[in-house]
Amino acid sequence: MRKYVHFFSFFCFIFILTIPVIGEEFFYKHRVGDRYRILSTVIQDVFVNRQLSHRAEIINRIAVEISDVREDSGFYKTVFQTAERAINAGVGVNFQWSRDYDSEFIRDRLGYMTIGREYYMPVVRDVPVFPDKSLSLGERWQADGYEVHDFRDSFGIIEPYHIPFTANYVFLGNHEWRGRVYPTFSVSYRIFNEPQPVAGKVWPERIQGASDQIVFWDLDLGQPVAYEEYFRIILELSDGMTIEYRGRAEAEIIEAPVMDMVTIAEEIIEDIRRLDISGVSVRVDESGVTISLEDILFMADSAILRESEKDKLDKIAQILLNYPERDILVSGHTALAGTEAGRRQLSLERAESVAGYLLNLNVRRADRMVIQGFGAERPIADNNTQEGMARNRRVEITILEN
Repeated sequence: MRKYVHFFSFFCFIFILTIPVIGEEFFYKHRVGDRYRILSTVIQDVFVNRQLSHRAEIINRIAVEISDVREDSGFYKTVFQTAERAINAGVGVNFQWSRDYDSEFIRDRLGYMTIGREYYMPVVRDVPVFPDKSLSLGERWQADGYEVHDFRDSFGIIEPYHIPFTANYVFLGNHEWRGRVYPTFSVSYRIFNEPQPVAGKVWPERIQGASDQIVFWDLDLGQPVAYEEYFRIILELSDGMTIEYRGRAEAEIIEAPVMDMVTIAEEIIEDIRRLDISGVSVRVDESGVTISLEDILFMADSAILRESEKDKLDKIAQILLNYPERDILVSGHTALAGTEAGRRQLSLERAESVAGYLLNLNVRRADRMVIQGFGAERPIADNNTQEGMARNRRVEITILEN
């Protein structure tokens, strides 16, 4: 009987793969209280004046919650967290936390967004959107969309930078992604934009770009389950320099059950007692559950771990392995000594040293652990005493909510 059931399931799977697609109606479904996260990975080459500068890998973690539904529209609250590492030979083992963005918007059943101009995320908006009808295999449609970029650091342009385009869609029928079959469509658009000058600053005189995507749609969820993209964007700057970004991206939706942070913190405290780990505290905050190593020791003014600390990290690794579904942030902190730039760099290097040690213990893959250096920005004790400064020179490991 089991062989018959197995064979029948296999037959149905082949039937789904080969059956002609008569038509599908695509639309977003919104449910109050839905929570999930999207994990996006980008590999891009950066060219300066047509010469390869470096290759980077970027991880975007997007936490999504639908707070309300009115008529056919969902009210979205999102947090975008970005981390990046250089992947040139021998450079950049750890992902460095880059920036957090909060965003709120409304999306209707066809995909059109209503969002304030102050928000930097999401970058691509009104994509995908659908006609309000059933679509046949090979059917095409068009819709306007736009990209929004954060040019504050690059060009000192304070407001989110909007670039319009027209997207072209084609319904491709059913295709497999990770062992399941989904209705699939392509999205392609081209960008050509000549912005207005920005007084007293280097600014992009011309922006050209292209994006070609394949989107796998889950009809039951009413949203994309994954997408793959190849992209290229070229900035011709007012000082004569040309910067080009070229690469590929992929993303998938991941269910995000609510993290029982209080219970996890209690479990970790009990494990710390059982393993006899000294100089460690545990707290719950908005990011997740944080293990603070308040007396972790490095060689003087360096990020080289003392041998005595490795046994402590071996035990911490045992604890972290109990929560494999959660990503980890390793953050470094210093006392108030030296320059601000020096403190921040030292704290980052110490976080990288601890993260590297944990990576070697296979606590997480590199793309599930990020580092951040805060310098002396977040003291937990008085920097006017030797005892307080010792506590502030710490490394923290956060089991992330998102």
